[in-house]
Amino acid sequence: MNLVGYTDRLSVAPGETVRFMVSCDHSEYRADLVRLIHGDENPAGPGFKEREVASEINAEYPGRHQSIRSGSYVIVPDCPAFNKLDSFTLTAWLYPTTPERGAQGLLTRWSSLAGEGFGLFIDEDGSLSIWLGKGRGRPERVSTAAPVRARDWSFVACGYDSRQQRAYVYQSPVRPSPLAQERCFVERAVEQSPNGPGVPLIMAACFEEERSGRLLVSNHFNGKIDRPRLFNRALTPSELEALETGLSPLEFGDHIVGAWDFSTGFESGRVEDTSPNQLHGRALNMPTRSVTGYNWSGAELDFRLAPSEYGAIYFHDDDLEDAAWEADFGLTIPADLESGVYAARLKAGDDEEYLPFFVRPPRGTSTARIAFLAPTIHYTVYSNFRDVMAGHWDPVRVPNADPSLHLDEYRYAVENGLPGLYDLHSDGSGTTYVSRLRPTLNMRPKYRYRVWSAPARFPADLYLIDWLDARGFTVDVITDDDLHAEGADLLRPYRVVLTGSHHEYWTSQMLDAMHTYLDDGGRLMYMGGNGFFGVTSVDPERPHVYEVRRWGTSWPFEMPPGERHHSTTGEHGGTWRNRGRAPQQMLGVGTCAAGFDRGTHYVRQPGSSDPRAAFIFDGIGDDELIGDFPSLVVNHGPAGYEIDRLDFSLGTPRHALLLASSINHSNHYAAMHDEQLAFPRGIDGVKPGSPTEAGKLHPFVRADMVYFDTNDGGAVFSVGSIAWMSCLSYNGYDNNVSRITENVLTRFASDD
Repeated sequence: MNLVGYTDRLSVAPGETVRFMVSCDHSEYRADLVRLIHGDENPAGPGFKEREVASEINAEYPGRHQSIRSGSYVIVPDCPAFNKLDSFTLTAWLYPTTPERGAQGLLTRWSSLAGEGFGLFIDEDGSLSIWLGKGRGRPERVSTAAPVRARDWSFVACGYDSRQQRAYVYQSPVRPSPLAQERCFVERAVEQSPNGPGVPLIMAACFEEERSGRLLVSNHFNGKIDRPRLFNRALTPSELEALETGLSPLEFGDHIVGAWDFSTGFESGRVEDTSPNQLHGRALNMPTRSVTGYNWSGAELDFRLAPSEYGAIYFHDDDLEDAAWEADFGLTIPADLESGVYAARLKAGDDEEYLPFFVRPPRGTSTARIAFLAPTIHYTVYSNFRDVMAGHWDPVRVPNADPSLHLDEYRYAVENGLPGLYDLHSDGSGTTYVSRLRPTLNMRPKYRYRVWSAPARFPADLYLIDWLDARGFTVDVITDDDLHAEGADLLRPYRVVLTGSHHEYWTSQMLDAMHTYLDDGGRLMYMGGNGFFGVTSVDPERPHVYEVRRWGTSWPFEMPPGERHHSTTGEHGGTWRNRGRAPQQMLGVGTCAAGFDRGTHYVRQPGSSDPRAAFIFDGIGDDELIGDFPSLVVNHGPAGYEIDRLDFSLGTPRHALLLASSINHSNHYAAMHDEQLAFPRGIDGVKPGSPTEAGKLHPFVRADMVYFDTNDGGAVFSVGSIAWMSCLSYNGYDNNVSRITENVLTRFASDD
């Protein structure tokens, strides 16, 4: 990609500044501030809409390429104790995941550009090796000459004796195998001694250079490291065996230089040195914390209850916390700029890029009775989603999938290490953290997901922004990040709050705030499906970092046992349903099924005739099918993509009204994994016994429209489908999906 960028924040209030980081391979580019209204270019809809806004940023800018350096590591700053070393030993427990993938630094004080220093490495052939050098070209190495065992724990060490000028490497598997190399000790004389003053100690990579105040590292390691140690003399084989079998490194007295303990500070980047030297380090670029170590017994699944068994850090060569680009320009939000969805539109030659952000009202105030809650955490969790490219979608189930869509964006994400929380790391392990301080290529107004006619998440939510604009509603835009930080105080001024179409990932603070808002008489319009679903944490130290640990949902991966608690907050991950907070309790509906071939319409249910619901169906016929017309997302109808159903056993309020339900889903619609335990035989949209006959629905595969009252005049209206918003603009906004939405919003925004 020749033109790409990101912002340093997604929510910004008048008087605050948002900065724009841009990488442009053209000599120059043009930036303009625009207000985004409708993102879908599909000619079946109203078309792409944006409004240019006069702004201080509207100008030409010189282009420059800015690169991304992904890969996590631990750095311990240079210190006199390191520079006094002439002999040394490095030890650790090691769990490599890609030993075949070239040279990888493990515990290094090595300068790759200068070719000097020392370190424990995995060599190009996958074997364990010590590197020694004085800046004379290639390092001198002593190697085991046998690949380390992938995805198995081993105790590893290397040492150098300056008096004898001998070096060694040592490895011993934690779980010996008759088919694999056992304990190995290789020693020989060497000519080069370690050198390299001024170089920090790096774990899981090696030092390259410091450029413009930024540390650059290379030779990243994939896998876990547990209990790294540094001694100031060469230990003997018997001493290594004693350490391996449990001898404390502190027993070596003055000979221990550093003994780093990864079983503390899980919630932060701090890495503690337990030796008297207190050479504390810092984990950078978000390696995974609170993961099982070499000695994990399985007796405790919560790292807080047995921290000594969680003494590892999992490093990846595509971890990234902050792209750390320089800002090209910034915008201080004028006091008179209306709340809404905005973007810096960038153009250079044939290339175009949008960098969206959300302007909220001045902090502590509101300018409308209606608020749209933009799911910014959800957008970031799904950042750079690569499922079609990765081949996850069965062409039978998704016959209109097109992996070639946005192929440049996919390739850029892969090549630069930008996985989202639905992707696998390069070594095949699941992702746990994601940061918004990097390009999010699918958070763009014109983005198409899976098929040409299917925007998702951010561009799909612009359907609602466009409808609100077309129908003349005055609305404040607020965000997930605001709600997490400010709680119920953010919502309290609003008579009604509308969600996004796919508002899936919620923190406990957000759920608590919404619960308080509804208890205090607030009104909620849940305008989508698969919402209030995934347990999410915001890093208290780094609020731009979100954490999700998947289990119980089967796709696209599950975190292994013992690694399902969030390191940033300690809470149990997975779904809110499995935490006793099923979406039905607050929304009346919860996720039940998904399908991507074609949507369908709703049929009114007896609850729609209840006097309490009369205002909802004002102008709608008793037998009128709701949404029996084309959709901009799933070809036809407002019920599709991912859908939710009522379930009293999961907490739907007993007084809730079932207003309408979808019918005639195809057998491409399948139940969500956590629904299957409740299923009789058959889990797709077809009745058991009719595995190929479309239209005979399983009773649980449906979208339900629900309404119920809450305390003090509060109320909830839920549509239970991601595709609902995509029908709002049909026939010039004159249709029954639009009419129902307007009926509810008008009543909810009133004092009635």
